[in-house]
Amino acid sequence: MASYDKYVSDIIYQNKKMKGDLLMSKIKTCVSLYSLQDEYLNKRMSLEDIFKFLAENEVEGIEIIPDQMLHNTPHPSEETLAEWDRLVSTYKMKPVIADVFLNTNLYKNRELTKKECVDLLIEEIKLANRLGIKLIRLVSMVPAFVIEPLLSYAEKYNVTLALEIHAGLSFDVPKTQEFINEMKRLNSPYVGLVIDTGIFCRKLPRVMADYCKQHLGTKQEVIDYINNIFAQGKDPRKVILEHGGFPADLKKLLISEADHFFAHFSDGYENEPYSVLDEYIPYIKHFHFKLFEMTETGEEYSMDYKGILQYLYEKGYVGYVSTEYEGNRWVLPGHPMVEKEQVLAHQALIRNVIKELEGQEVY
Repeated sequence: MASYDKYVSDIIYQNKKMKGDLLMSKIKTCVSLYSLQDEYLNKRMSLEDIFKFLAENEVEGIEIIPDQMLHNTPHPSEETLAEWDRLVSTYKMKPVIADVFLNTNLYKNRELTKKECVDLLIEEIKLANRLGIKLIRLVSMVPAFVIEPLLSYAEKYNVTLALEIHAGLSFDVPKTQEFINEMKRLNSPYVGLVIDTGIFCRKLPRVMADYCKQHLGTKQEVIDYINNIFAQGKDPRKVILEHGGFPADLKKLLISEADHFFAHFSDGYENEPYSVLDEYIPYIKHFHFKLFEMTETGEEYSMDYKGILQYLYEKGYVGYVSTEYEGNRWVLPGHPMVEKEQVLAHQALIRNVIKELEGQEVY
């Protein structure tokens, strides 16, 4: 336990030492507060505790899901807004991006009309502006028809709208392509993309496999089958698409409900080449640097962040990359939640790689 405590304290020290140098970097780091959602949900940390924790560890920017942490979004009370202002001012945090959802199935008997969709997002644009945020992440599958009628509001309030390209819903999905085609047609600086690096998994997240095996009872043979797909440089989603469903030899292994759950869920991790982004670089406004598991070697288990950042550096990307920890959903019962430790380790990794790329000293 003592060695692990030293590991965490070393990370905190590194993060503080690197902050000043990174302020001049073209690639800047921030943290999605979604990464600390279990701390917040279970009241181990308040919103102020989260701000304080990130500020003490020299995090520059924050990403927030207003629905999650600002009551009554998109119409929070004046008291809530005043408290937000106080936290931003007190802890010197830069609000970078708001993650917004469009609940088109809000009602049981119908989907929202086009006008209702647009009206809801107008309110989100106004709120982002009030919070001092200039970028909204639209969740995957937001319909393309909202873009054009929202443009005048985006320009008025100086808030850019960016669709999230998420693993399992990537570039070849029809609704994603519809949005991209409309984005290109309108060619506005107020419309773009947020890239989630879950599309660059080189391995299946180990924490997901361990959870399914140890807690749900998924067979090791099923896990080995999926791991082997990644080892071949492919991903489960593409294999399933190629076969029009699960391959016959995989079907034979799927006996229990836990086996089926694991196999179905595994197609949410993609293994794309970085070059898939080449044509979209001019439209990319932000990155979600997905985090499932930081290892004690200081690397993320599933993704090669040195490779990702090398690609972005060579392409001249200017903007934020945001730690988004999702390993919290795979913590085994009875095991401690390690959101804070994982976030700090991931920030240290990202900052070190940026410093190496820019020829700065790595601590």
